Amino acid sequence: MPRWLPRALVLALALYAVFQLGSWAFHQLTGLLINVLIAFFLALAVEPAVSWMAARGMRRGLATFLVFIGVLIATAGFVTLLGSMLAGQIVKMVEDFPEYLDSVINWINTHFRTELRRVDIQEGLLRSDWLRNYVQNSATGVLDVSAQVLGGLFQLLTIGLFSFYFAADGPRLRRALCSVLPPARQAEVLRAWEIAVDKTGGYLYSRGLMALISGIAHYILLEILEVPYAPALAVWVGLVSQFIPTIGTYLAGALPMLIAFTVDPWYALWVLGFVVIYQQFENYVLQPKLTSKTVDIHPAVAFGSVIAGTALLGAVGALIAIPAVATLQAFLGAYVKRYDVTDDPRVQGRRDRGPGPGLRTRVRHLRDRWRTGSEEGSS
Repeated sequence: MPRWLPRALVLALALYAVFQLGSWAFHQLTGLLINVLIAFFLALAVEPAVSWMAARGMRRGLATFLVFIGVLIATAGFVTLLGSMLAGQIVKMVEDFPEYLDSVINWINTHFRTELRRVDIQEGLLRSDWLRNYVQNSATGVLDVSAQVLGGLFQLLTIGLFSFYFAADGPRLRRALCSVLPPARQAEVLRAWEIAVDKTGGYLYSRGLMALISGIAHYILLEILEVPYAPALAVWVGLVSQFIPTIGTYLAGALPMLIAFTVDPWYALWVLGFVVIYQQFENYVLQPKLTSKTVDIHPAVAFGSVIAGTALLGAVGALIAIPAVATLQAFLGAYVKRYDVTDDPRVQGRRDRGPGPGLRTRVRHLRDRWRTGSEEGSS
């Protein structure tokens, strides 16, 4: 046996063990790494406000604390307003539900010549196996829901703490990264950090602008239909549809439909149709153009980055995909050498067929050829 073979086997086994240990640790820490990634982008989003306050003499930790307190107060106020509004509307809908049910039963009896009664429907619903199974499953799932709520609160607390530390200790973190790099690399790291702040801010600006447009459009519709709490519902639709990826549109449209149903069941269908039509307009017209303007990436690249981010990290990947791709594109753009494009018609989307006879000349030639063929045939 060669002398190097035992050592090679031991080294191979050690490398395999290290790989397995690293893979296991990575899978165990995936949730933490995703939380840290979200916190980093949140810190980049509040970086301009914190730096502006710190440049005017305020301590950076205090500035970060004030910014986070302001965001927390605004979020809590908005959630409280919507919660009270939703509770009142649900109570009203439950109180008026018998009247809605009577109107639906009368419409069915009139058009289909049936003899349905509300009492029979209520008794059949209360005695159904579906309701009994649903109550039993809900009772057994209370603990699971409570565990999920506690886990979500812990995750929000983790993201908040990491984002606070990233924003408050941003200069110290940059110095720590630059201290292990040569001067040329230090400039590249600082430039990449600055680009990430600009692109993340631009992305949030585009999302905020789309939320404003969406809120105004839905506010006009709700005012026309005389749906109560139209301003609050418009704000809800604008924010939820833009800042909760994938399912945000459905969550945003469900609440206005519910409130509109308390006014008139047909109004809920009007709201549903408007939400679907506006979503198509936003997806194919508004969002690609506006996102490409604010973060300076092509609409197709923006759309593809969202799909790729969703496939890799789910909802989190969809939310941070566009600023991450915009940052990477802007950073790599400095290292790509570009040349002047030649003045060729094909660059402008036209094809130059070169010099040749004009249309009148070609028509004359065809006419002469046809006459020649006719004369030869007659002779």
